[in-house]
Amino acid sequence: MALKHEPTVPYHSAQDALRVLETVARHATGVTDAELAGHTGLGTQRLTTLLRMLRREGYVEQTADGAYVTGDSFGRLGSTRDRDAALRDQLQRTLDRLRDSVGAAVYISRYVDGEIRVTQCAEGPATPAVNEWVDFRSAAHASAIGKSLLGQLDLNGRRDHLARHKMARLTSRTITNERVLLSRLDAQAPTVPVLDLQEYAIGTVCAAVPITAGSAVGCLALSLPVAHAHRLREAADTLNRGAAPVLLSLAI
Repeated sequence: MALKHEPTVPYHSAQDALRVLETVARHATGVTDAELAGHTGLGTQRLTTLLRMLRREGYVEQTADGAYVTGDSFGRLGSTRDRDAALRDQLQRTLDRLRDSVGAAVYISRYVDGEIRVTQCAEGPATPAVNEWVDFRSAAHASAIGKSLLGQLDLNGRRDHLARHKMARLTSRTITNERVLLSRLDAQAPTVPVLDLQEYAIGTVCAAVPITAGSAVGCLALSLPVAHAHRLREAADTLNRGAAPVLLSLAI
């Protein structure tokens, strides 16, 4: 299976943040922002934005004299025996912040061994998760998560998935024509969130953005009750801007 995706803005932000973090980690006694700029080649405004994000996520800390050193989050990932558990905890904290920022339930999903897997979710009393009334693995054609993941595959990969999962009509808005779906996936720009306007479930709207790096296909998604559909595009844009910390956690 070949991939058909382009690096998005969050991907580039995560890569730049990783360069900054690696530079900080090499300087155990601390490194100034001026030194970071020299080592990374990043401009002042760009570097300031990345350092703010790294501090918020706990990857770096600023000492009393203004230098930057690695923070608690980086230390937990580097020293624990159960690195997977530490990563999961870090991702959950990031998702919880995103949930509060966008005012919606937030999900991480991956495409693994030809199937869709929702690996983590951040929900709350005011931001309930979507009712998975049909297994997401069987609803790629109808959900924002599924369409985002399929959109990152090449044509053969998409057709293989659809051959294994019948395009059932879940609501009156569900696309059940393979040619129509493939055409829409092909026209979808990687930098524009994929939307689900009650295609998976009546009463729920969703959006998803790719968080793909290397050969791993993934996406970040949100769901809202249809009564909040007027917030969907703004929430999706906020989600897209907040995807870089998720990608960074996956890359470390």
